[in-house]
Amino acid sequence: MKVCKFGGSSLADAKQLTKVIDIVLADPARRIVVVSAPGKRSKDDTKVTDMLIALAQAALEKADVKPLYGAVLSRYASIAKELSLGDEIVAEIGEDLRSRLATPMSDEGVFMDTLKAAGEDNSAKLAAVAFNARGVKARYASPRETGMLLEGESGNATLVDESYRRLARAFSDFDGIVVYPGFFGYRKDGTVATFPRGGSDITGSILAAAVRADVYENFTDVDSVFPVDPRIVPEVSAGIGTMTYREMRELAYAGFGVFNDEAIAPAVQGRIPINVRNTNHPSEPGTMIQQSRRVTPGVVTGIAAAAGFSNIIIDKYLMNREIGFTRKVLAILEEEGLAYEYIPSGVDSISVLMRGDKFTPAQEKKVVARVKRELAPDSVIVTHGCSVLMVVGEGMAFCAGMLAKAIGALASHGINISMVSQGASEISFMICIRDADRVLAVRALYEAFFGA
Repeated sequence: MKVCKFGGSSLADAKQLTKVIDIVLADPARRIVVVSAPGKRSKDDTKVTDMLIALAQAALEKADVKPLYGAVLSRYASIAKELSLGDEIVAEIGEDLRSRLATPMSDEGVFMDTLKAAGEDNSAKLAAVAFNARGVKARYASPRETGMLLEGESGNATLVDESYRRLARAFSDFDGIVVYPGFFGYRKDGTVATFPRGGSDITGSILAAAVRADVYENFTDVDSVFPVDPRIVPEVSAGIGTMTYREMRELAYAGFGVFNDEAIAPAVQGRIPINVRNTNHPSEPGTMIQQSRRVTPGVVTGIAAAAGFSNIIIDKYLMNREIGFTRKVLAILEEEGLAYEYIPSGVDSISVLMRGDKFTPAQEKKVVARVKRELAPDSVIVTHGCSVLMVVGEGMAFCAGMLAKAIGALASHGINISMVSQGASEISFMICIRDADRVLAVRALYEAFFGA
């Protein structure tokens, strides 16, 4: 059995939804279909999820919600009309939106998640009706009824482990095709909770692991995973045929938008291969992501870059003699609700790299003040506008000089490096640079590792 997930671009309009149905029907093994909310129909269009966020914000601000409500409903209505699905499904979606707008607003995060989840939920209901209109036995399945239990903060929820058992039981025996909404689930108190953006990838991976699928097919709008972002290096043409879970996790973390990095874990847990494919070119084999693969020493699999990091640099003479110094730094961050990404250190210094959007000016002021007061450093410097470059490849562990080659390529283009960190597995290394140098740096590394 296969679990297949279709992204927002695959559900954007009636033409795309028809492609989805054709792809699913082309393979009888495709039994569980996970859908996203309708995405952009054109470059200047708006995703339904963004429309729902605006709708929720308007409701919270006591503004007129009618125009936004109408705009969201019309997206579904246009698809239903083109596919001659009738008025009943449109009326059902309209009622669903109204009921969500009527839910309590005492917890703004829960209210926002409740509205955002309407995108995927109604997309699944509409898709199930479309399948049935083609004479195919299909049904919509609710995350609440099937046991998709989440916990944690709104907009960044995580799965409760017992969900796997509940989901496995829910799908132990079923006929036809199940259409399942991605991106959200329910807490034990019945409130809606969503994964981070791109969370439909996570839902698909969870379901694939729960039902022990033969493969998890993730359909998007690219033929395969490319070794570098084509928007930065347009001349890249060859995709990656096979890669490991570890490689994909490292690259997705640093900005490979084709797949959510948090979606790797469920697939790894269930040892489910992930096949990234293109809805618009379904005959293309795509990229297979799996536990292991044959590697060639010295060959890089991919290069990625993510902007928007902040760096805290703490200097203190004889820091290495002070027992527990790093633990104290991390305790301050934990108490301020901050997660770190990397902590490279020297004899008398330590750097803490974190996501800039999570490190507000108010938090920066508090953290710096606490570090100065509690740790008595010689200096504390905070820099913003940092980018993280990731060079990844299983074959890198078997070849000397890979990091030197990358540093040489950056130096030849006059790009200054502020931090370097290599993972213990030696399949990747991270280089921190200025945001302003990100595009040039990616191109320099691509030339160094993939150039003729």
